[in-house]
Amino acid sequence: MGRKLSAGILLYRIRSQAIHILLVHPGGPFWAKKDDGAWSIPKGEYDEGADALEAAKREFHEETGCEVSGETVPLIPVRQPSGKVISVWAVEGDIAVPSIRSTSFRMEWPPESGKFQEFPEVDRAEWFDLCTAHRKILPGQRPFLAQLEQMVQNKSTE
Repeated sequence: MGRKLSAGILLYRIRSQAIHILLVHPGGPFWAKKDDGAWSIPKGEYDEGADALEAAKREFHEETGCEVSGETVPLIPVRQPSGKVISVWAVEGDIAVPSIRSTSFRMEWPPESGKFQEFPEVDRAEWFDLCTAHRKILPGQRPFLAQLEQMVQNKSTE
């Protein structure tokens, strides 16, 4: 069994010299009441040997309903506490968050009830400034925000 791999797109935009990050909130009953430390970069798993950037674009589309366009800048992959390795590409762009549409999943809910319900993979998306994003994002993904901030600062001094 290979290691778990995940790929995502870190969409960002610059507003009044401030970096804003698009994060998604996972759908389903487990995440319903969780906020700080629960949001994520749109991402998903892929198989070893598959094209990670293509997987990242596919997952972004599945979780937001939007296509990724623009220059993709690879960030340094980050190993999660679970051992999963996430590869992320930064892309400057803008999407209207009310228009996001996610694929859904089925699960038994309530547990052991024999009843199955559909839940969206992502129940909402939001733009956050960097400071707020650090509080909202899953702790294991925070290194990507620092990398993005460094990348944008380097770009602005070129």
